[in-house]
Amino acid sequence: MIGSAVPGYICPRDGRTSAADALQWRCPDCGSPWDLAFTAGGVDQAALPHRVSSLWRYAEALPLDEPVISSGEGRTPLVAINSRLSVKLDFLMPTLSFKDRGAVMLLEAARRVEPDLVIADSSGNAGTAIAAYAARAGLPCVIFVPGATSAKKVEQIRAHGAEVMIIEGDREATARAAQQAADRPGTFYASHVYNPYFLHGTKTYAYEIWEDLGGRLPEVIVVPVGNGTLVLGVAQCLTELVDHGLIDRVPPIVAVQAEAVSPLARARAEGLAEVPAGFAGSADTIAEGIAIAEPARSAQILAAVDNSGGDIVTVSDAAVRAAQRDLAGRGFYVEATAAVCWAAVRHAENPDRDHQDRDQLGWRLLRDRQTVVPLCGAGLKTGLL
Repeated sequence: MIGSAVPGYICPRDGRTSAADALQWRCPDCGSPWDLAFTAGGVDQAALPHRVSSLWRYAEALPLDEPVISSGEGRTPLVAINSRLSVKLDFLMPTLSFKDRGAVMLLEAARRVEPDLVIADSSGNAGTAIAAYAARAGLPCVIFVPGATSAKKVEQIRAHGAEVMIIEGDREATARAAQQAADRPGTFYASHVYNPYFLHGTKTYAYEIWEDLGGRLPEVIVVPVGNGTLVLGVAQCLTELVDHGLIDRVPPIVAVQAEAVSPLARARAEGLAEVPAGFAGSADTIAEGIAIAEPARSAQILAAVDNSGGDIVTVSDAAVRAAQRDLAGRGFYVEATAAVCWAAVRHAENPDRDHQDRDQLGWRLLRDRQTVVPLCGAGLKTGLL
């Protein structure tokens, strides 16, 4: 096992490396987000029933062990809706969103390199999770959020003791402000986008499904996508499971975007390998958690979806609103962003008769195959729209 060591970073484009305690938040040569210089081992499925009931049970696959700041995150319920559909209640986390999976891994790494300050930018949920785990780690923390962030999320961030910097402008303007601050010496940029430790936390979402389904995965995996932290985490898990002979093949990934802010879906439709700068303008959507016009890891996201044989689909705000209410009527009170995948499944099952996209690959994959729908954030964070 790794003990107290902290694996460093490697640039996926030019191969440059950096130690974790150097506090470089991206490749200084090309500006690319880092990957982690770490190779996961195969999880011992037979040993899992005897292990801790948290995401840390997948020890062989994790870059860190013996966590100090864990709050028991992970192992969220998988609830069957019918013979084909289940929902995974990832809103039942310590800070009420799936972002705890990545935040605990990221802040455990930060705790070990002992920075002077932790900085992050977020539309709310990631910032809340990072603030909470920074508090657990005893690290001072500043979270940058857009002006349109839910007041409840801002309140939750502040409750964890973090300073909140409210930036007028969109999500990209908020990221730029945080990155400028992150360049100061002694600062750990706890970016859920740029720092790969976050992705090695979110990959446990797929490990849990694999375990709960008895060592297999659903026929198709559906996930929301903005910055791609869940898509890329899932893709990382699928690669590891195949590499270690724990599954025979990778199921297709269907990623779901808000129709109003859908640069990845548009780039895929146009055959682009990444989202160009200025490709998609800023727009309003109730799915604030995935309203990302310029995803920094767009090339990796598009490649992950393509390599799985999957697709990217979009849903309207009206469909998301209806899905949120439908879930509430089934006993699941989630925020709007957490309802986008349920909106996609509903549309796939009952497409508009004249809807031009009814034969798109993503809708066909979601129409009649077994899948698990992630419910990623609690409705208490924003209310029911």
